Amino acid sequence: MDVYAHGRAGMLSPVVRGMPARVYVPNSESDDVIVFDQRTFKEVGRFRVGRRPQHVVPSWDLRTLWVNDNDSNDLIPIDPWTGKPGRRVPVEDPYNMYFTVDGRFAVVMAERLQRIDFRDARTMRLQRSLPVPCRGPNHADFSVNGDFFVTACEFSGDLVRVDTRRQRVTGVLNLARGAMPQDVKLSPDGSTFYVADMMSGGIWAIDAATFRKTGFIRTGAGAHGLYVSRDSQHMYVSNRGEGSISVFSFATGRVVQRWRLPGGGSPDMGGVSADGKVLWLSGRYHSEVYAISTADGRLIRRLRVGKGPHGLCVYPQPGRYSLGHTGVLR
Repeated sequence: MDVYAHGRAGMLSPVVRGMPARVYVPNSESDDVIVFDQRTFKEVGRFRVGRRPQHVVPSWDLRTLWVNDNDSNDLIPIDPWTGKPGRRVPVEDPYNMYFTVDGRFAVVMAERLQRIDFRDARTMRLQRSLPVPCRGPNHADFSVNGDFFVTACEFSGDLVRVDTRRQRVTGVLNLARGAMPQDVKLSPDGSTFYVADMMSGGIWAIDAATFRKTGFIRTGAGAHGLYVSRDSQHMYVSNRGEGSISVFSFATGRVVQRWRLPGGGSPDMGGVSADGKVLWLSGRYHSEVYAISTADGRLIRRLRVGKGPHGLCVYPQPGRYSLGHTGVLR
């Protein structure tokens, strides 16, 4: 079994086949989105959005990209065929957003409100708010069949397990004193959730069946974003605090390479190109974006952007449907 089997290089859904290959960069301190052509690295669009855009999130049906405007409490839809924004949709505290496997619900991480909101995936109307017993719910990933998901709580060092159908908390796990969990990613075989810990400088391994810690792998200072390679062999870990990317092997459970950005940087969130050859990451504190070769870690291009670039989206990506964030496709 491989939960990413439909995310192989070039396996584009008919919905997105032929769509222009672009990178959408939300600048959380400039309140705008910059659009780049993946092939030429040239800016092809720029538009204002709401206050503090955090992530650009592909919809479950792959037809829309949603800009999460955290402080102005709205979502801005983008047509990925034209790269143009649409009319704002009021949504309270959308720090980050996911979608249930069946495509029924949008799952909004209302970080400052300490809750998870279940909304209609098409209309974005609120269906239910779930208060969580932790502080700062921010990132998540789903089990193999989507019957539950695990959410990281940044400010209390906890993980929360949520039953998707009943929409209720079924477990809380504290990682460690001083932990600051960020991105969450399920292993290809579905047995393990990996959680980046920015303060501990590595990734925690969590047994998906028992919801218990099974190990910790040191990757680098400020471990933040997690991205699976197109062949499901490796996971790229962005180490924001030291300007590096660690390459983690699922087979060995170890870091097999570490790529350092020349001149430093602050690699944060992003994604892998459809052909699997380029890892795109925002430089959170350096007002830049990095295009990195997945073959050898070479920095292909460094692009200037606005202030505070955060959850950039590489689009289109292979897969049948999107579970959200900056492109968790299955």
